Amino acid sequence: MVDSDFLNSLVMTVYPYVKGDELQQIKMQFDILLHDYDVKKMSTELTVYKGGMNDEMLLRFLRAKAAKGCTKRTVEFYQKTISKTLEKIGKPYNEVTPDDVRYYIAYRVSREGVTKTTVGNEIRNLSSFYTWLSTEEILLKNPMNKVDRVKQVRKKKKAFTQMDVEKIRAGCKTKREQAIIEVLLSTWCRVTELVNIKIADIKDGKCTVLGKGDKYREVFINARAQIAIKVYLAERKDKNPYLFPKKTERTGTGGLAWYTKPGLVDPCEPMDKGSVESLVRDIGKRVGVDNVHPHRFRRTGATMALRVGMPILQVSKLMGHENINTTQIYLDISSEELEASHAKYVV
Repeated sequence: MVDSDFLNSLVMTVYPYVKGDELQQIKMQFDILLHDYDVKKMSTELTVYKGGMNDEMLLRFLRAKAAKGCTKRTVEFYQKTISKTLEKIGKPYNEVTPDDVRYYIAYRVSREGVTKTTVGNEIRNLSSFYTWLSTEEILLKNPMNKVDRVKQVRKKKKAFTQMDVEKIRAGCKTKREQAIIEVLLSTWCRVTELVNIKIADIKDGKCTVLGKGDKYREVFINARAQIAIKVYLAERKDKNPYLFPKKTERTGTGGLAWYTKPGLVDPCEPMDKGSVESLVRDIGKRVGVDNVHPHRFRRTGATMALRVGMPILQVSKLMGHENINTTQIYLDISSEELEASHAKYVV
């Protein structure tokens, strides 16, 4: 293994000759090239991957997370990412070193072309695993303490413009499509929340949805969305309890209006997440609006509400965020708008 101090010194020797944003890429390349070397090439024949040992300890960690209140989805994400990471590192959990993790990060980004966001999520979950091992005193040293956080370039995500919204509305070909678009714009629901709304849940322009962390919150359906839902439901003749039901696997497509034919509507299952994503993407393609996906309606609703004066604390609550900083990430506020607000409110 290459001593981390030596590696840092090596990186610093090229520092005067490169731009700051190139230094991290160079360090990753050094991590890869020098991973198997000390003074001479390292011998790794004696390294044996003990997958069963890792699986046993990971299972204990997952049980602890579940007991702490993590959702099934979160626990499954931990299991998938940590198991995959340890398998790629190829060592028992108690033999993994900081250099192993650095090499993993560098290889995933530079050689496998994985985004820093993906690797960042993997390393964050691995760090949670090792923090638990240290807290439980299963390991005396946490190798993640010496691994730098993966720096991610955050791109500012755009909300739809008002013109985009009107184009999408005009591009709907069925009452069902109109209802989905209006509900997304009104409630700011996540797609997983949207598909689980039942018709009986909607009362007086409100309904309760189950969001992240198995937490319930109330969402509101404006007049435009209520009318769209009423017109859409008038076309349905089935008994599926969900607002947006799943299509059966029977032969015969039924076209875009398949939901009007009871035989093509699943009797009890809701529409799946992928089908909603595909539907809104298709509408966007029809009208020439790029990057149309369900979550962008959520960002758009919050941004537009803030622009017309809704306090950010209320915006945050409607989105189901516990931390207002999370809400701020969603907002698409231009520098011109910030300048105008500064002139209005700051003496």
